Amino acid sequence: IEISDRSVSQSSTNSIGYRGGSSSQVRNMSKMDQTFETWSFDEPCKTMSWTEISKASLSVSGLSDNWDDSDLVVIGVFAPKKEESEEDEDDKKEEEPTAELSGEAKAYDEKMGGALSNLMLENFKAFKNGASAGSVTPTLRVFKDGKSQRIALVGLGTLDEEKDDFLDGVGSAVGKALATTCNSEKKVASAKILLPEAVGSSASILKDMSTSFYSNLYADNRFRSEKSKETPAEDLESVTLVCEGSSADGADAALESGMKLAKGVHMAKDIVNAPHNVLNSLSLAETAKRIAEESDGTIKCEILGVKECEELGMGAFLGVARASETEPQFIHLTYTPPDGVVKKKVGIVGKGLLFDTGGYNIKTAMMELMKFDCGGAAAVLGAARAIGQLKPEGVEAHICVAACENMINGKGVVPSDILTAANGKTIEVLNTDAEGRLTLADAIVYCDKEMGCSSIIELSTLTGACMVALGSGISGVFTENDDLAKELEDCAKASEEKAWRMPMEKSYNDELKSKIADLKNIGGRYGGAITAGLFLQNFVDKKKPFAHIDIAGPVWDHGKGMATGYGAKLVTEWAVRQGK
Repeated sequence: IEISDRSVSQSSTNSIGYRGGSSSQVRNMSKMDQTFETWSFDEPCKTMSWTEISKASLSVSGLSDNWDDSDLVVIGVFAPKKEESEEDEDDKKEEEPTAELSGEAKAYDEKMGGALSNLMLENFKAFKNGASAGSVTPTLRVFKDGKSQRIALVGLGTLDEEKDDFLDGVGSAVGKALATTCNSEKKVASAKILLPEAVGSSASILKDMSTSFYSNLYADNRFRSEKSKETPAEDLESVTLVCEGSSADGADAALESGMKLAKGVHMAKDIVNAPHNVLNSLSLAETAKRIAEESDGTIKCEILGVKECEELGMGAFLGVARASETEPQFIHLTYTPPDGVVKKKVGIVGKGLLFDTGGYNIKTAMMELMKFDCGGAAAVLGAARAIGQLKPEGVEAHICVAACENMINGKGVVPSDILTAANGKTIEVLNTDAEGRLTLADAIVYCDKEMGCSSIIELSTLTGACMVALGSGISGVFTENDDLAKELEDCAKASEEKAWRMPMEKSYNDELKSKIADLKNIGGRYGGAITAGLFLQNFVDKKKPFAHIDIAGPVWDHGKGMATGYGAKLVTEWAVRQGK
């Protein structure tokens, strides 16, 4: 680095190349062209940009003879059900290639001179008449009147109407396939997809398709320079869902709801993907305020600072926050239905550690991934955004995040410190890397005691132990309430975000006993995910339905190296059902 001999103050020199420095003259002298706003030497970033939803529109129409006006045509096909004798025969010998089409797909194939049948036969081994939902054939190019049109088939699974669940997952699988195909086929401005009546007549399938379509067109370009930005399906303007027979009642509304839910998933991804020099407690609080602002008055945002948290006795949260660069922000969003009629008041808590170094028990691995320790906050704030736009009836939702970082400085909590939570429980801190449960303790007490919520769920990237048990694709649900466990199981299935109920072994509470305080913040070497769940039970009324959901595994896609948005759909589904 070359340093000139100009007479510039230290504070001005530090501002070169960064937004918000103290000397505009020096800033103007800088030749750096910043792609995005981060921080100056002295000032943290106070805002986080959001990724916009794809500009492409989704709409529904009935059958039409005109397929030539679209750049891309996708034909949805069911594989025919096989008799058991046929399945047994296929197990013994290689399946004979066949191409089976019906209805409008068959008519279109005849119009194309058998081109679709031939495409299916050529790719039979992989496609098998569409037996796997979301499978896609290679694209067929047709040239007519100087224009190129692309045609592909997408599988809808096996048509077995005797099974109640034969359509499960079809909407999401087709939405993903449609987004992927529109992206891989360049210069596609318009697309049509043919859907059999069994698919097009279901509002829930159309909603899932919309959510999946928009979610799979997500690309985080916020931190790229203009030349390196990648916009999936950038030329796409419209997609028309052409339904055989009658389309679903409220089909367009279902597509709109799906897009609103996708905005919540985008929000969750944005928060987890954001680096710590952009996302801190201040910029997360500002994000919450913006969520409230776009909710048409259905969401109210309150931010509690250090003084308010001290008055509420949040010693566990504030103890962790002492080493943060920015002051802790306790985020409280309140959703109220437009008509004001409330049948149930619920609490939704998300862990908001914007970066986790481990504190004085510093991490020795995966430090670069610890921006995802706010995955619980991302899930609940993503859900808040979706809830504010979907406007479900009958439920009042209190969404809370205790936002801070787990860092190291002279004021930071150290092993052996004792903190007092908002309900008066004292906690001996034996490991500063088990800090998330400390911040969650005060947030749970707030929902329970201050807000009087009748049931509470909490999401957090809490333990590696849960990842070891369930892998990277499934969250762990810890609750002693069977009804709440069933609710969450049903919501996980409906949202297609996998969750599994875990045991709450009461004898493991002995591992949390402290010799000098009410509790220790860690248990023994084994069963760490369970003892974490047992620890959190100490901060909610024992008679109140409460669930801890450990999302450490599914919050991050290690293959793609980015956030999954996990939890936003699950929480939204649960909140919506509470008012019914």
